[in-house]
Amino acid sequence: MKKILEKFKMNKCNTVNTPVAIEIKLSKEEDGRFMDSTLFKSLVGSLRYLTITRPNITYGVGLVSRYMETLKESHWLVAKRILRYIKGTLNLGLFYAYDKNTQLAGYSDSD
Repeated sequence: MKKILEKFKMNKCNTVNTPVAIEIKLSKEEDGRFMDSTLFKSLVGSLRYLTITRPNITYGVGLVSRYMETLKESHWLVAKRILRYIKGTLNLGLFYAYDKNTQLAGYSDSD
């Protein structure tokens, strides 16, 4: 996670408490200047990789993934907010341990 923050020059950013702002409304037809999508695609790919151990960012990553071809500045800012959230929660995440005796169990509450 620290390498991703360094790659996008967000290792010294301010942190936020949520990955996506509540009032955010994104669309392809938004006003604003177009941006180069190459760096944005790299960022979205890195964020998708992080969703394996950080399922709490999945909604935000899915949201910004919709705009990879019609990138506007507002879309970039939402993606950067996810990085700011990650910066503040570096100690959180899932850890998958390997064990030869691992068993998968599923439960259901239906008839």
